[in-house]
Amino acid sequence: MRNADITKPQGGKSIALVSLGCAKNAVDLQVMTGRMLDQGCRLSPDPDRADIVIVNTCSFIASAREEAEAEIARAVGLKRRGNYGEVIVSGCYPQRYPEARAKFPGVDRWIGVPKGWEEQRVPGLRLTGKAFAYLKIAEGCSHRCAYCAIPAIRGPFRSRPMCAILDEAGALLASGCRELDIVAQDPMLWRDGSRRLPDLLWELDGMRGDFWVRVLYSYPHEITEDFLDWMRRARHAVRYIDVPLQHTVPEVLAQMNRAAAIDATRNAADRLRAAVPGVTLRTTIMTGFPGETERRFAMLLDDLRRMRFDRLGAFAFSPERGTAAAAMPGRPSRKVAQEREREIMRLGRTIWREKAKTMLGEVHRALVVAPGVARLDSQAPDVDGVTYLEGGAAQPGEFATVRLTGVKGFDFIGCLDGREA
Repeated sequence: MRNADITKPQGGKSIALVSLGCAKNAVDLQVMTGRMLDQGCRLSPDPDRADIVIVNTCSFIASAREEAEAEIARAVGLKRRGNYGEVIVSGCYPQRYPEARAKFPGVDRWIGVPKGWEEQRVPGLRLTGKAFAYLKIAEGCSHRCAYCAIPAIRGPFRSRPMCAILDEAGALLASGCRELDIVAQDPMLWRDGSRRLPDLLWELDGMRGDFWVRVLYSYPHEITEDFLDWMRRARHAVRYIDVPLQHTVPEVLAQMNRAAAIDATRNAADRLRAAVPGVTLRTTIMTGFPGETERRFAMLLDDLRRMRFDRLGAFAFSPERGTAAAAMPGRPSRKVAQEREREIMRLGRTIWREKAKTMLGEVHRALVVAPGVARLDSQAPDVDGVTYLEGGAAQPGEFATVRLTGVKGFDFIGCLDGREA
């Protein structure tokens, strides 16, 4: 069933939203809800009381499925008490598990992921607030990583036309948006005829205004010199690269069906720092994949200590139905995988604290995203920390000059030195 089917006339009904999963999933929810608003619906001021609630779900790994099922059950329970008139479940969970609808008899509509491009009116609904927006440039994935179910859920990689991307970007900037965050399963593979990602990025860079462009997610072996040249020279480019390595040990990467990335993975941090001075690097690591022995995990830790990523995340392997890795032998126990995940996160916190302390006293440009809250160019939305502001009254959607004065967890505390025009 297509998301377009959700948008039959609703006659001014109120809508509550539950958004789970990644930024790409949130964009789908924006488009879906935006179409309903165009037909006369309105957003409910109370998220727990509305004529319609949409639970937009993820199902990438076990924890995402558990979260989705808990939110669906919660919505159905609120419907029974009269808080909701209709429950709609959308996104990756119903797409992957159509049979699961039988577990939730209170759900009225069960809708998978979009089958094609469904462009919303621009400027349209933006769930991220005024200051920034996710700009989705492609759908699906054609990689065959042994652990990943996304190709089965979302289909093969397909690029969004450049003209549609530029139209949306122009409308977002005209509405006051100051940061465009480029998202896709693999942005580096975007193309429109002979045009590739750097061509699109230079078109965005030529737009008028004061704004940032940030590209999220870059496979290490697909990062081209043309892309790095854009990051060095473009006036709007944010020097930030999220390169999800998953692992560093060649034998494990081969098991993951990521053998093509082995060489690029080993020297990713050194290469990118040499190519783009001052770049912020983020990565995510998977622990407990089949074939990850104690020795290979120790090798992974040594590599991560050497690479010293500015942002380091981890998650334990989850064997997913229909993937090659689900039946692979040699998988560490769940307990071992989770302990290794915690060990990498401890390393990430240590590296972060060491680097953050050296930045205290520095003055940075920051984008105000909420009252009293800003992000530096080294802080990506949702996955990194923020900078809490002291003094002044900068408004969301403004750039400000911030002196870093403290560190709290993964966040900075900063003093406003003065607002920028």
